[in-house]
Amino acid sequence: MNIQSRPPTTPDEFLRWNEGREGKREFVNGRVVEMMINVTRNHWRLANRLERQIAVQLGDEAYDVGTTDHGVLTADGIRFPDVMVDKVIADGKALAATSPLLIAEVLSGSSLADDFGPKARDYQSLPSLRHYLTVSQDEVRIWVWSRGEDGEWQSPVIHETGSITLTIDDKTVVIDLKSLYTGIANPAAAER
Repeated sequence: MNIQSRPPTTPDEFLRWNEGREGKREFVNGRVVEMMINVTRNHWRLANRLERQIAVQLGDEAYDVGTTDHGVLTADGIRFPDVMVDKVIADGKALAATSPLLIAEVLSGSSLADDFGPKARDYQSLPSLRHYLTVSQDEVRIWVWSRGEDGEWQSPVIHETGSITLTIDDKTVVIDLKSLYTGIANPAAAER
């Protein structure tokens, strides 16, 4: 017998309802939104490589760096970013971050408008967030939004070559585009 529970109406209800379910979904503006679960190999590679580049530089003592399995509580509900950096917290059973420092989304044809529109605005409403990245999987190109010293979001900077240098708290994180995109897009373009 399949017993259907009522749909969740709050982010907390969603997190409990979603726990242990197959598939991938977010909770946005009071609605459960089904998400893509079959990503391309390049999408998967980029998210994992970006996570590893950041994690090795930040270490495990003060920061948690991971991919899509942990949610983030936003003004619109619960999102599951492709890559997220959060400070380590004592509650190891928490189902969502509340104060991430960096969020990255790898672009897909089906998510492009959302990643640059509603999702970007939702993430940028988080007071703790310092950087939001959208990562192309078709060419060497990353859009980086950063919060300025005045707390306001700066216009995105598009990176197509070399490396990206970000500050997270008092740490410098460098993302090397050549190693990130090797075997995915033209890595020679990243060297220019």
